[in-house]
Amino acid sequence: MRSESSILRLGLPIVMVFIWGLSASQVAAQSRLSREDEEFGPVVRAYLGYLRNEQEVVDDRVSRREISRAYYRRNSNRIRALRQIAIRIARESANDYLPELEAVAADEMGTLFEHPPRPATLRVSAVLGGTLRFLGSVRSGEIFYVFARLDPYEQVEATRKGRAVDGRQPRAGAPKRGGPTTRPRRVITP
Repeated sequence: MRSESSILRLGLPIVMVFIWGLSASQVAAQSRLSREDEEFGPVVRAYLGYLRNEQEVVDDRVSRREISRAYYRRNSNRIRALRQIAIRIARESANDYLPELEAVAADEMGTLFEHPPRPATLRVSAVLGGTLRFLGSVRSGEIFYVFARLDPYEQVEATRKGRAVDGRQPRAGAPKRGGPTTRPRRVITP
């Protein structure tokens, strides 16, 4: 009995030091992430915080064996790709605004498009499906194709400029999109 109590007395401080060390490293990692995000405005910081929370959810689900390792890897890589694009957009634009971002692997294109484009044909800034703009691809474990969802005003603007759904100019003689949807009024003279 005496040896068990002495082991507990010695073991408890060791466990406490271990827990303290883990919490200190967690605080250091969190403050490093906070310092990285300080260059951005509240909207971008909120989005980066959202991505951190999503990663924590995925980490928690894999630790409880609710998801497979392959699913975990793909979603962690997707979150990393979204973070890279969000930071790039924020730095290049020097603006506290991010569009709604979507990142998909080549085999997931069908989740965004009824008729998925071939990745080799995608061009940066091309508008696809009338609602998504291709931003580029990011290699994060695998290649993710990142799209920005157009807001309604951007959709109207893209239509008004006469751009086709895939970003190319329409053929000569093709009807312009966004024109009047009613026929001109007939004038009846008495």
